[in-house]
Amino acid sequence: MEEVDVTTVDQYQTLVRYNNPVLVVKHPDKKGVPTEIELKRPLTAGALLDTKRETEEILNSILPPRCWEEDGQLWQQTVSSTPATRQDVINLQEMLDTRLQQTQARETGICPIRRELYTQCFDEIIRQVTINCSERGLLLLRIRDEITMSMEAYETLYCSSVAFGMRKALQAHEEKEMLRDRVKTLEMEKETLEDIINDMKIKQEQAERRNAELRASEEKKYAEEVAFLKKTNTQLKAQLEGITAPKK
Repeated sequence: MEEVDVTTVDQYQTLVRYNNPVLVVKHPDKKGVPTEIELKRPLTAGALLDTKRETEEILNSILPPRCWEEDGQLWQQTVSSTPATRQDVINLQEMLDTRLQQTQARETGICPIRRELYTQCFDEIIRQVTINCSERGLLLLRIRDEITMSMEAYETLYCSSVAFGMRKALQAHEEKEMLRDRVKTLEMEKETLEDIINDMKIKQEQAERRNAELRASEEKKYAEEVAFLKKTNTQLKAQLEGITAPKK
């Protein structure tokens, strides 16, 4: 197998340390644009403990080799089994900070870019720990798998909550439109009732004026009749006194 410089083949930057790419198979009939990296699904921690493989096999199981095709040739790149030094850890931290700045990852909130970079950093830490102690590395693998499952559960819950919120928002919008129509109907009914009340007030005022005029007319007529009757009574009384008075 032919080894090729990593700078000419590896176009996928990652914080995990890999060996130089190795040419696996040549396909002279296939030429074209390089395809995306094909990643195999990692084995679970329980399966790795049962198999009791060597460190490199465990590393390849935890972090599967990367395979891609370029210019009709199949390349493979396995994870490095070189132990990490203190300087490597410092460099990893600096690379993480640099990549976070270069990709303009968000410092807070949900950010897929930041999550991917921290996942790569955690994978590199698992690689370093596994080389020194495979059991400790497998334990970290279990932790990584648990974190991944929790994140997937949170994503599912988030998507469900977003869908629920959208349904509630649409329902609230529909109810809002119904309430607006109801308000318009009630306002029209209110205006109609106000018009009826105004008409009734006008009729009431007219009736009160007519009643007042009629009462005044009746009182005047009654006063005239009383005055006439008093005058007639006075005249009749005078005549009666003249008739009944004794003659001298």
